[in-house]
Amino acid sequence: MDIIAKIISFWVESFIFYYTVAIFLLYFVLAVISAFVLRRYFLNSKIADHNEVLSSPFAPSISILAPAFNESLNIVENIRALLALHYTNFEVVVINDGSKDDTLQRAIEAFDLEKVSYVVNERIFCSEIRGVYKSRKRALNNLTVVDKVNGGKADALNAGLNIASGKYFIAIDADSIIDPYALQKMVKPFMEESDKQVIATGGVIRIANSCEIVDGHLVNIKLPDKILPLFQVLEYNRAFLLGRLAWSRLNGLLIISGALGLFDKEIVIACGGYHRYTVGEDMELVVRMRRYMADNNKPYRVEYLPDPLCWTEAPGNLNILIRQRNRWTRGTIETLFSHWNIFLNPKYGMMGLVSHPFWVMFEWLAPIVELFGVVYFITIALLGFANWPYFFVTLFFVYFFSISFTSYAILYDHIAFYRYKSWSMLFKQLGAALVEPLFYHPLVLFAAIRGNFDYFVLRKRSWGNMSRVGLANGGKKKKPVKAAVTEVKVG
Repeated sequence: MDIIAKIISFWVESFIFYYTVAIFLLYFVLAVISAFVLRRYFLNSKIADHNEVLSSPFAPSISILAPAFNESLNIVENIRALLALHYTNFEVVVINDGSKDDTLQRAIEAFDLEKVSYVVNERIFCSEIRGVYKSRKRALNNLTVVDKVNGGKADALNAGLNIASGKYFIAIDADSIIDPYALQKMVKPFMEESDKQVIATGGVIRIANSCEIVDGHLVNIKLPDKILPLFQVLEYNRAFLLGRLAWSRLNGLLIISGALGLFDKEIVIACGGYHRYTVGEDMELVVRMRRYMADNNKPYRVEYLPDPLCWTEAPGNLNILIRQRNRWTRGTIETLFSHWNIFLNPKYGMMGLVSHPFWVMFEWLAPIVELFGVVYFITIALLGFANWPYFFVTLFFVYFFSISFTSYAILYDHIAFYRYKSWSMLFKQLGAALVEPLFYHPLVLFAAIRGNFDYFVLRKRSWGNMSRVGLANGGKKKKPVKAAVTEVKVG
């Protein structure tokens, strides 16, 4: 028995060791690529003039789609912020997705809206549209509010696509705060000459918890006061600065966050719009668009910009955080399995040979392997077969890499963007990096395992309740308020 136990232990520990080393090496490579991309981007941005887009007669039309469900606390402020974006040719389409509160009534009163006759070109199926509203004020002729039967976020976006007149569209969360110059920056890749068609662009998402917000505008950037949102600041830095930038450069990016993404409308419609019965509609749409281009032999690119272009509030409540990460896990599984024929398929290039297998092996399976490792070490410890030197060396190796990787992201963000200007905020992040693997990571692991259980065992497909705090300032124009809980997928 001792010999069999030693053989099993050898193979299991070897697998865990090499799997861990593989993850760390791949993340290190992604970090190095991201550093070069970020450096090149800022060198080019010094000579780029995004204001040229404002004065260009060729600036393409953009439709901003903002689904809203029970957003009465912040709907007015957010519409005002969207209307104030610096761009020459855009419209705002707010989709009231069957709200049970007074979201629609507040918008009607604030913007002097009236119901108009409107023939909807239903190119994509969506739930019944009950009415289309336009403002009586000529200065607000680029605002449209759609009232429809509740069908979920994806269904609301499909309704917005049927209404939208722009060549491109940007899908945002109604409670997100967009940088005033975001449209200028995100549309630029579409306007540049290239042998590959740009089908989508995304930007960096930041955490707005504890930031000061006035009338839908960010006026003072601060780190979150609560520990859970602070951990998510670190998590977002790693995901956006050290992950998605590299995947974009490799043309293997599989996700653009639902909080901020600019898409080619005709490509999205040709793909069938957003899938209504998925909980990961942002990732699923990007993968489906990429498949469509590859299947039709059309060279394409999915771009990612390192600028912080959108601010949103992360969950500060443990239960909401767990539900959010549970949903992210289920959305990832849905996308990976519904597009399984991409896996190691050379027809799909980098996406098929590298990025899809990476997500399978190191995004979906990583929590399962980690749980297996924990259960394994507890079991052999109870049986008296534990290799304690191996255990502590591996534990130290994982912890050291984690804090090193996070610290690198923090420092790179500080050098590149200098958003958190005081030394105290920098050291606060570095301090959080030391304890994040011990306290925050186990929570994320638990949520991921629960997500797998809910998907495969309970067959759960719903979003779950995601409570919001509210952006509204109660009509006090100069009083700073806190932002609302929203959904931004990282990974």
